[in-house]
Amino acid sequence: ITVAISDAIIYISIVVGWIYFVAWSISFYPQIYYNFQRKSVVGLNPDFLALNIVGFVMYSVFNCALFWSPGIEAEYFERFPRGLNPVLVNDVVFSLHAAFATAITIAQCFIYERGDQRVSMIARGILGIFLVVVIVCAILAGTNVFHWLDFLYACSYIKLTITLIKYVPQALMNYRRKSTVGWSIGNILLDFTGGILSMLQMMLNAYNYDDWDSIFGDPTKFGLGLFSVAFDIVFIIQHYVLYRNATPYEELSGDNTATQEQHSPPDEPSEVTEDVSSTN
Repeated sequence: ITVAISDAIIYISIVVGWIYFVAWSISFYPQIYYNFQRKSVVGLNPDFLALNIVGFVMYSVFNCALFWSPGIEAEYFERFPRGLNPVLVNDVVFSLHAAFATAITIAQCFIYERGDQRVSMIARGILGIFLVVVIVCAILAGTNVFHWLDFLYACSYIKLTITLIKYVPQALMNYRRKSTVGWSIGNILLDFTGGILSMLQMMLNAYNYDDWDSIFGDPTKFGLGLFSVAFDIVFIIQHYVLYRNATPYEELSGDNTATQEQHSPPDEPSEVTEDVSSTN
């Protein structure tokens, strides 16, 4: 039986968990609203969205199975006998909602102006590799070569890998355009808050129950917070320091072209236009 050191820390952990759940959950909506307001997704990298939806589906599979399946939970406690189930109800709700919200954002890419933006061959290749890994691991688990818990860990590692790389296309896109226009900073600030609080909750629980295995038992949750925070800092610097003078995107009335964000500070004007005609 695992005994808590402090009841107060239990309640603090619960509050922290729901705060980060709210912060992470609503973090998707500034981007959705921004796209709706502009009637455009120009500046939002499609590789990021493609990787993101797959990542959250994998994360949902891990969370739902470990939270709801008695057999999977039994396998977990057999491997970590002194541990607690690291997946809480807010983790399940968050991952399912995240997949749903990302799907809405992807749908906007088919509705609003997107220019010549498409999922790159590199991203497609990476997603193809992940698909093969999932299929192979499912076959191995189904034939009892290893446990279904190991299959779920494979899903969680895919999510963790995606978290490591999914922001790279967007960061590079911002760098090449010298602008963050099209990429919502509200999303980043809320994601930063959620990442910090997510890691805080895990450390509070680990300390309170002297169960540091719980962090390693759910590496995706801790890694998700850690790497999200690291990239959020990059985007915050891009938005508020490096490219803060970028000119907002403006659609030209009666034409399918649009002015490109100006990349130079006000004292170095440039007149550059870019064809961002929508393609079907």
